[in-house]
Amino acid sequence: MTATPSAEERLARTAAARPRGTRTQVGGARPDDARFERRAGRATPRALTDVETAGRAAYALRGNDRGRLTVAAPGLYPHMWSWDAAFIAIGLARLSTDRALTELETLLASQWRNGMVPHIVFSDGDASYEPGPQRWACRELSADAPGGPATSGLMQPPVHGVAVRRVLDAARRAGRAEERAAGDRIRALWPALLAWHRYLAERRDPDRRGLLTIYHGWESGLDNSPRWDEPYSAVVPAAAFVPFQRADVHALGSVGGAAAQRPTDGDYARYQWLIEELRQARYDDARARDTLSFLVADVFSSAIFAAASEDLAGVADELRLPGAAELRGQADLFRRGVAATTDDDGFAADLDLRTGRTLRTPTIAGFAPLLCGGLPAARRRRLVDTLFSPDWCGHPGLAVALPPSTSPSSAAFDPARYWRGPQWPPMSWLLIWGLERSGEPEAAAVLRASALDQLSDGSFAEYYHPFTGEALGARSQSWTAAVALDLILTN
Repeated sequence: MTATPSAEERLARTAAARPRGTRTQVGGARPDDARFERRAGRATPRALTDVETAGRAAYALRGNDRGRLTVAAPGLYPHMWSWDAAFIAIGLARLSTDRALTELETLLASQWRNGMVPHIVFSDGDASYEPGPQRWACRELSADAPGGPATSGLMQPPVHGVAVRRVLDAARRAGRAEERAAGDRIRALWPALLAWHRYLAERRDPDRRGLLTIYHGWESGLDNSPRWDEPYSAVVPAAAFVPFQRADVHALGSVGGAAAQRPTDGDYARYQWLIEELRQARYDDARARDTLSFLVADVFSSAIFAAASEDLAGVADELRLPGAAELRGQADLFRRGVAATTDDDGFAADLDLRTGRTLRTPTIAGFAPLLCGGLPAARRRRLVDTLFSPDWCGHPGLAVALPPSTSPSSAAFDPARYWRGPQWPPMSWLLIWGLERSGEPEAAAVLRASALDQLSDGSFAEYYHPFTGEALGARSQSWTAAVALDLILTN
């Protein structure tokens, strides 16, 4: 039996096969389609080769490893975040499917009894993060909260099914023994994965729109995106409410960051008040829908849910697990729900469930159909053309041709402030993955090359300034390192 190569051996093989400075191509595709011609033209030579970047990414993940979980970033994010963990598992699968599955097992061990996967699982020994376990008080307020490590009372986008698919694929490539071992562990996780998807389909889409309801911008993962400006305007903290002290700005300052890279104090007062409203609702979904100031149908999370359901249905077929038809039904419903929000060019929109207003904002979430499919071919092509237009990847001021989180043409664009303009590597990864699976390999290859340009700085920043290329936010961010590994070692 052939031994499974180590992470170092895999990196060495990649080094031997790829000349210094060359770019990864996808499925033999070349980015020479005239539709995808680069307009920015400001990319600088790579600081590191792909192999050097991958080696440094593996080192960053090892440094953030706490045994059975990987913290999102040292200092600023000292705990486990839900969709971060899914991306981390995707990257770890390139090095060790065993460790990748441990990441998912640790997260799902803190699943709520109603099926929700919490957006934070708190690690021991770091009480600096706010809001911390005492602020959430989940066990004290909800019988559904888990009895193990403390958690938050919110969720994040359900990338986990995509991660399971990627881990199983990586195990299959590694050999039959690793494939069998991974299959056995996925079987053990299957009830939790099904419960998570049922929670989303039943509790977060009770009206069967095919769109997930979120209770807080944090649940979208895109905390202060202009997507939420209008619904947040209706969130008014009580006069007697005293916001808790923020820890994020101080932690960011320790790595040379600044308050201008984070949501404002006014944003945080609303975020904190929504936690108080959730506490008053005792984290009950029915009560939350009736009482919360913020209630929005999130098109981007819905697209991820559709794609993840489809991926899990394929896993169910391969491992002969229950629920494949149910998962495909979820994928179909949410694919239709996402498509129903789109304009003539295929650009998607959110829905404010409190006012009934469509929230059509020029943010990266508008490209949701590229993740889940469902558009006619002509509209999909128009959406891809929009992605590479001067409003997005073709903007002449970009350091690398990747989509900013908000279009530079928007009045709400802020190139340094969190989700209001910076480029985020996991969002680039999602679009690359979505373009590949939707039959747009040339477009995916262009974004892949640009993403590797950006990641070659080796900082694995949380996000990047779209015009200067400056690393912003946390450094050695685990999900950034993880997507770097996956993009480099895909071939």
